Amino acid sequence: MNDRTVKAIVLAAGQGKRMKSAVPKQYLLLGGHEVLYYSLKVFEESLVDEVVLVTGADEISWCREHIVEKYGFSKVKKIIAGGTERYDSVYAGLLAAAPCDYVLIHDGARPFITKEMIQKVLRGAVDYGSCTTGMPVKDTIKITNEKDMAEDTPDRKKLWAVQTPQGFFYPVILKAHKKFREGKVEVAVTDDTMLAEIFLNKQTKMVNGSYRNIKVTTPEDMKIARAFTKDHRDQEKNRQGRRYPNGLNYIWERRERQNGRQLKRKNRNGFLRLQRNRQREVKSRPANGGTI
Repeated sequence: MNDRTVKAIVLAAGQGKRMKSAVPKQYLLLGGHEVLYYSLKVFEESLVDEVVLVTGADEISWCREHIVEKYGFSKVKKIIAGGTERYDSVYAGLLAAAPCDYVLIHDGARPFITKEMIQKVLRGAVDYGSCTTGMPVKDTIKITNEKDMAEDTPDRKKLWAVQTPQGFFYPVILKAHKKFREGKVEVAVTDDTMLAEIFLNKQTKMVNGSYRNIKVTTPEDMKIARAFTKDHRDQEKNRQGRRYPNGLNYIWERRERQNGRQLKRKNRNGFLRLQRNRQREVKSRPANGGTI
């Protein structure tokens, strides 16, 4: 962003107790890579200047060797230890990110972040000082009492499920965290925008993330994430190598390799037309092999 410094804090210090796995959720393999790999890769390719990776104190060396250095994530400038709670880890990340103008905070267990989300939330942070990704809820939400009895039904049109990344003007979110840590107000902190709302009376701009931008927290989430990953890879294959239907492009390229030379485009197009016509003839034949 020209002369403005943008840094990202990626949180990967969670223990993942709900995953019921000996391996923390952010290090589980998803499509051949660690869950954490995917968000770091997107930040590496984004307009963010630097990344602060917050992880467990005894995982710093492992993350540096097996993720940051292995995949060449040059924007990860610092790997630091997180705290007991998520807000402790965020605060440690904020201190490590100084100095900067804008900061993005992201859960490393959300592997389906995109560069478009980063751009949108950063633009919202620039325009409003506080911005988060999220999506309008699709289910009816009930507010219950301590006996699990429904007492109210909010208007679904006004409800969003909040996601990350979340973006802030750096002084805003740092001040909000400092006020929270003074301990004058007790609040159950579940994300960072609420600190800006409670302690600074700062409204947050909502921008669309994606219904696929899930947080991998439970074994069921992992199954969904694997399905999303497979679907994404299938789409990539279709975009990159399937310009012709029914694998005809592959047939032609195999023929080229067998001949050991590149054939002219006009011959290629003629070959593809011939193959398509042959496939249509096969499909038009009756199942019993008779004539039409």
